[in-house]
Amino acid sequence: MAYASITKPSLYFDGKIYLGSASAVTVTGLGFQPDLVWVKDRDNGNNHCWVDAVRGVGKYIESDNTGAEVDNSTNSISAFTSDGFTTGTANPANEQASTTLGFMSWNWKANGAGSANTDGTIDTTSTSVDTTSGFSISKYTGDGSSGATIGHGLGVKPKVIIVKRLGTTGNWFCQHGSLGATKNMVLNSTNAVATFTACWNDTEPTSSVFTVGNDNDVNASAGTYVAYCFSPVKGYSSFGTYKGSGGADGPFIYTGFKPAFVIVKKTNGVDNWFVLDNKRNTSNPEDKYLLPDTTGTSATYTFFDYISTGFKIRSTGGGHNGNGDSYIYMAFAQNPLVANVGQSIPATAR
Repeated sequence: MAYASITKPSLYFDGKIYLGSASAVTVTGLGFQPDLVWVKDRDNGNNHCWVDAVRGVGKYIESDNTGAEVDNSTNSISAFTSDGFTTGTANPANEQASTTLGFMSWNWKANGAGSANTDGTIDTTSTSVDTTSGFSISKYTGDGSSGATIGHGLGVKPKVIIVKRLGTTGNWFCQHGSLGATKNMVLNSTNAVATFTACWNDTEPTSSVFTVGNDNDVNASAGTYVAYCFSPVKGYSSFGTYKGSGGADGPFIYTGFKPAFVIVKKTNGVDNWFVLDNKRNTSNPEDKYLLPDTTGTSATYTFFDYISTGFKIRSTGGGHNGNGDSYIYMAFAQNPLVANVGQSIPATAR
């Protein structure tokens, strides 16, 4: 049996729900100080809000659009704490009107503000990395060249890379290892996968760097960027692909753990990105979803069952189970199947 290298996933990723207020809200109860906080208002059509420790509190970007980074702690996260974070007083991270369903936050641990990385042809201003959980955040300034490389600090090849331009408008470009470096997805778009050399320069990432082309959304001369890189960790994270069946008794996707969080996206056609988690969905089926590419409020549609070793498709929707369609996914664990040698406490299905 495969044992997990992380026995308690909630020390590296966890979700938290909080209610809006006219005053700042302090969210507590995480098992770590978060370095990436992604927030979405469930009650109102406000933007998504991504804040990280490398760019600093108060600075946020919105995955539902191409907008530049905003620096305003009133609308954002004003502080990271030892077990959570504090919001400002206005949307997108807080709003008095959001007191019914409230806000959903997804939180990842890296390593604080980080330090410069000189592994690539472009030095990063700062790279914050947690090699145990396979996650890093890097900020860099582009040079406009094809084939430039940027250090990610993971020590292993990343499976997912997300890059967003900061100083001006730009798409959220995504590389997924199941598609390869000749292909590109856009997090703020419903578009199908595209072949685009100017994005990743048709070059696979290595254990030390990822490569970019000369497209302005990843490497404009003097442009500033943030990159989020993920590598899979047994029992904690899984990034892969599956084929839809078109039936309510759909495919089973093996991850090696009971999921806490899953994102799926159709690759061969136009459709939304869908994100589901175990905080909004405390029992099967997983049916409460949000859309990273729109400002839409919380909606309901049966998607999955979370089970001890992965997730099982339970409906026929084209966004996650069209007959013969292809999908990518990202998943993070609630519990590994078996935590560790000598600690054989198996995950249980719901």
